[in-house]
Parts: sequence; C-alpha cells; structure tokens
Amino acid sequence: MPTRVHEFAWPDRVVVGTIGLPGARTFYLQVRAGTQMVSIALEKQQSALLAEKIDDILDQLITVEGNPFSVPTSTPIELVDNDQLEAVQEQFRTGAMSLGWDPTTAQVVIEAYPIADVDADADDESLDEDGANEPDEMLLVRMPVGTARAFAKRTREIVGAGRPTCPLCGYPIDADGHTCTLPEL
Repeated sequence: MPTRVHEFAWPDRVVVGTIGLPGARTFYLQVRAGTQMVSIALEKQQSALLAEKIDDILDQLITVEGNPFSVPTSTPIELVDNDQLEAVQEQFRTGAMSLGWDPTTAQVVIEAYPIADVDADADDESLDEDGANEPDEMLLVRMPVGTARAFAKRTREIVGAGRPTCPLCGYPIDADGHTCTLPEL
C-alpha cells in the first residue's frame, strides 16, 4: 500500500505547541493550509533538536555571499505566532524525522514519519525494495525562511517553558515540590 503523504508546500501556519501541564505535556507539530490541518505528536527532545537544526541551517545560509535567499537574522515580527494550538486530532506519534533545504524554492523541508511498528509477520506488500517496512503515512512540510525562523523561535520558547531545573541536582522541579538526591561522593 502506498504511503499517504500529508504535504504542505506553503502552510498558513506551522507551529509546535503543547497540551497539558509542565511535567506532563504532550508536544505537537501542527500544520495548517486552508482547511487542511495535521497534528503529529513528538517528544520534547525532538522539538528542541528540530528548532536547533533549523536555526543552524538558516545561520549557514546567511553566510552565503550576498544572502541570496534573504534569510532573516531574527524572527520577522509579522510572523510571530503565540496562539494556542487549534483543535488537535493526533495523526500519528513521530518516530524518525529528517530536515533539509530546497534551494529551488528557498524552503526548509521537514519530513516526519510515525514510529515504526515492529511486525515479524509483515506482508510482502508493506516491504520496500530493501525489505524494510514502508510507513503508512508521513508529514512533509516546506516552509519559507522567515516562517522557519519564527517556527524555531517559538519552538525554543515552548520547550523552555517547562518545569524549572534544580540548581543542585539538575532534575526538574515539580509543582508539588522536589526532593533533591545528591550523588554520593
């Protein structure tokens, strides 16, 4: 069966947001274009790394002589999006992700795939040429450089809005308190 691709070439909105309280939040990558909307769950670490790598790509592109892709050094104010997630219907939980750059359209490209089910009885139709399971679906997002910069900024802010870190042990401090266990020397 072919992979169902949720593709967004010029999304109206692409954000990472959360549902739940710090310490029990679920992170979502939500993309909307017109009436088409997809929300996929991902880990906090995936969100943080995605923002970091997008900024890395954009920072490298700025150094290209003449900045031919007009990459902004900071987030354009008109692209700041601090709104909550829209109605979330989780499409899938993210496993593998890839990030790239398309110079023909001057867009950052995100691909996200669901966590692979390990199925020893996989039928031949679900295997690709190398004998690996093909995913049932994937998310493909292409966003221009300004949107990508705004996406990375918001994502860093969302990730950083979690529980504060204990200065002694480095573990998160819960809202109901924290008992610090220092390592034995």
